[in-house]
Amino acid sequence: MSSMKYIQLEPQSDVAIIKISRPEALNAFNSDVILELSRTIDIVAVDDGIKVVIITGSGERSFSAGADISYMVNITPIMAEKYASSAQEVLNKVERLEKPVIAAINGFALGGGCELAMACDIRIASSNAKLGQPEVTIGIPPGWGGTQRLVRIVGPAKAKELIFTGKMVSAAEAEQIGLVNKVVDLGPDDVLPPDAPKGDPAKEKERSGQVAGVLNRKLMEECLSMARQITKNSFNAVKTSKMLLNKAMDVDIATGLRLEIYGWALCFAHEDREKMMSAFLNKGKK
Repeated sequence: MSSMKYIQLEPQSDVAIIKISRPEALNAFNSDVILELSRTIDIVAVDDGIKVVIITGSGERSFSAGADISYMVNITPIMAEKYASSAQEVLNKVERLEKPVIAAINGFALGGGCELAMACDIRIASSNAKLGQPEVTIGIPPGWGGTQRLVRIVGPAKAKELIFTGKMVSAAEAEQIGLVNKVVDLGPDDVLPPDAPKGDPAKEKERSGQVAGVLNRKLMEECLSMARQITKNSFNAVKTSKMLLNKAMDVDIATGLRLEIYGWALCFAHEDREKMMSAFLNKGKK
């Protein structure tokens, strides 16, 4: 496990977990977090052993609360442009990474945190997660891709509602509108600590922290399980599919279909394809 000041990189065989670790600020992004995340994406990009990446926040309370308001309060327009450009650059890097990226959304994913989650390919949230783009409540529009990615994921009407009101939505509503793929909840078989005595705030707080811990473990198990499902497939085919899906957003359908043919045909040059097709045919003969 390699560790920087704010970003932890934990490889688990062919899956890498990237953890934003600034819990005292709900994992908000200052310029150091942006720089370290960018470096970490570069590290996983060149490691051929890593097939899928999971991004999450440390602790149970927050994936990331987004941009650092204490930094933004006094900056000039020139500094703001630089800050947003560096943030957009790292989010674009996440989106363009050849490997699939899963966002494990534990707790708050607000502003830049929601924008980071949207730059990932798949979003899985714990049932206590809250998502939103609350920038207008502090005098700015979303600036790290929120106006562009949200509209592509949930459609213009819902994107406008979320951005104009600045409201937070629950994990359940986020799933309903297609902002997250899946919500992980506590089940009847989960072993939870006993209820705290009524009227004992300290014990209640301790118990809710322990429950959040169980939920967070389940969230990571779910994300790892999906990651392993992906790693069983041809990495070359998954990588090509990601590139084609990303391009589908930007080109007309005729161009997209032609690109798909080229991506498809190129995979016929890869040893994966021949091996996997032959194995499939032989399995049928047994």
